[in-house]
Amino acid sequence: MLTRYILVVAMLFACGTEPASAALKPGDKAPMFKAHASQGGKEFTFSLAEALKKGPVVVYFYPQAFTSGCTIEAHEFAEAMVKFNALGASVIGVSNDDIATLNKFSTSECRSKFPVAADKDQRIMTAYDSVMMGILPYANRTSYVVTPDGRISYEYTSLDPSDHVKNTLAAIQSWKAKHE
Repeated sequence: MLTRYILVVAMLFACGTEPASAALKPGDKAPMFKAHASQGGKEFTFSLAEALKKGPVVVYFYPQAFTSGCTIEAHEFAEAMVKFNALGASVIGVSNDDIATLNKFSTSECRSKFPVAADKDQRIMTAYDSVMMGILPYANRTSYVVTPDGRISYEYTSLDPSDHVKNTLAAIQSWKAKHE
């Protein structure tokens, strides 16, 4: 499976093609979910509805833990968590990885700064239209900002992990400036 994923991604980059962008757009109602998650190797049930009571939430989907792009993205989110928290925001990463893998990933790559959720049945990534070009079980690299009213305020899809953190942070700053 991992070999298939790597081949598809390599072909997409070689062709200069990005996967189709997510269908959920700003203003759409965000699908609420609960998922088995891990932060710092500690398992718990993550609830988007509960997290939104505290402020906006970045829900980001990534293809597979411990792959190069996903590791880069996790490191960047971990480094930016002080900024997200200062804005009253939180972050949850979602992939099809099993919880044992996520226990390790949450500690080493996420640096225990934010949780990652297991979406083994692809229910969450499907609800958010974040399946990589029909290649189940892999999620596309898509980041959403969900505001406390349960709406999508920002969506960004790109296999390149380099702008996801910068863009979601800017989207939350913009939202916060309008709601102070």
